[in-house]
Amino acid sequence: MLNLLEKRSIDYVPIAERHGKVWHLWPIWFSGDAHLATIAVGVLGIGLGGNLLWTAIAVITGCALGTFFMAFHSTQGPQLGLPQLIQSRPQFGYMGALLVWVVAMIAYIGYNAFNEVLVAQTVRQLSGAQHGIDAPVIIVFTLLAAAIAAVGYDWIHRTQRWIAYAMIAVLLLYSIAVGVVMRLPAHHWDLHDFRTIPFLVQFFAAAAYQLSWSIYVSDYSRYLPREVSVSESFWWTYLGAFVGGVWMMLLGTVAAALNPQAEVAAAVTALLGLVTISSLNFYGASLTLLSVADSLRPGSASTAKRLISLGMATAASIAIALLASKDFVNRFGDLLAVLLYLFTPWTAINLIDFYVVRKGHYSIREIFNPHGMYGRWNWRGLLSYGVGFVVMIPFFSTGLYRGAVASALGGADLAMLVGLPVAALLYWALCRNLDLQSELRQVRLADAGLDPHMPAI
Repeated sequence: MLNLLEKRSIDYVPIAERHGKVWHLWPIWFSGDAHLATIAVGVLGIGLGGNLLWTAIAVITGCALGTFFMAFHSTQGPQLGLPQLIQSRPQFGYMGALLVWVVAMIAYIGYNAFNEVLVAQTVRQLSGAQHGIDAPVIIVFTLLAAAIAAVGYDWIHRTQRWIAYAMIAVLLLYSIAVGVVMRLPAHHWDLHDFRTIPFLVQFFAAAAYQLSWSIYVSDYSRYLPREVSVSESFWWTYLGAFVGGVWMMLLGTVAAALNPQAEVAAAVTALLGLVTISSLNFYGASLTLLSVADSLRPGSASTAKRLISLGMATAASIAIALLASKDFVNRFGDLLAVLLYLFTPWTAINLIDFYVVRKGHYSIREIFNPHGMYGRWNWRGLLSYGVGFVVMIPFFSTGLYRGAVASALGGADLAMLVGLPVAALLYWALCRNLDLQSELRQVRLADAGLDPHMPAI
């Protein structure tokens, strides 16, 4: 059994240990989207009065935009051999990166508590039971997801492939059946019946949902061979996430159009997808918790530490789910929107640094050096993050708070469209005076002998 467990956690994956095929990325992200929460995203436009045609267009174009940024993170894995969030240290500093990691921990554990409550509600609806089954369902579901996360990277990939094939078969049958029986009023197909607010709300909800995967992505590409190209890892990730996201959201859109009063969660039983996405959340939570611990007290990575951090994340999510109020799903949905706002400037800064500023040249050893070349606190990244977040506030639209611009637009949330370019452009401008040639020489010296198979830069 111990031989099945992944040996690495937040540490560098040497080139000699790289394995897998780049096409394995599409099942990870197809299955990642193949669950109930994704379906619920596709309901928003119809619920606000949009017709099926324009809501479907909003879903497709929104997913196309959000997945574009998300998929670029996937290419970082083969290049650096590191999990996603540990790569934040060059942009924010050794300690500064804690800001993003704490937000990520809340998101990971909260998402899973949300999933656990959703599964319990769905099982109760499907079984007709009224009381007494929520706690056992939550515990069994959570332990199953945690077990997959405990085994680690390779088995997560295998499980996601099995789920992807099964979900494709089920979704094909379901989609064909819906297409045969679907009878909708003519206005649902009217190209001239465009309504701005429902379209914008649906578009940015789909885009933001896809972008929310950014904190995970290179966790599941970091073992791939280093020679995997940027285009290969980008397109295989994009294919899986885009198709999975669009397909599942459109099921929600169609279900809402057919019967706006229906509880979609009771009609569509994509529970296996929730198990695997919860595994991804637990795996990411364990790596993030280890990153936090490493910042506070540097030490060597180990399987035992990864399992301990996983156990802590699992216990926290079960406790939240069991103590959740009846309104937890709605209230936590508002909190998740705020958390997504917090990740928007991060993804912009991380991508602009990797592709434009440093062009993928980082020192692995210095990323783990608390007094290294990237500093304890990187004012450029932190300032860009703060400004990027603040300029989004007037555009916020949640149950907790609605900004002035969002109110003027009838609740449409354009925050992502503002936060991404502002944070990226400001960070790029602040990095113009960096001596990158000197930094590149430091990288070469610091990583000399790190990996005999690593090509020179």
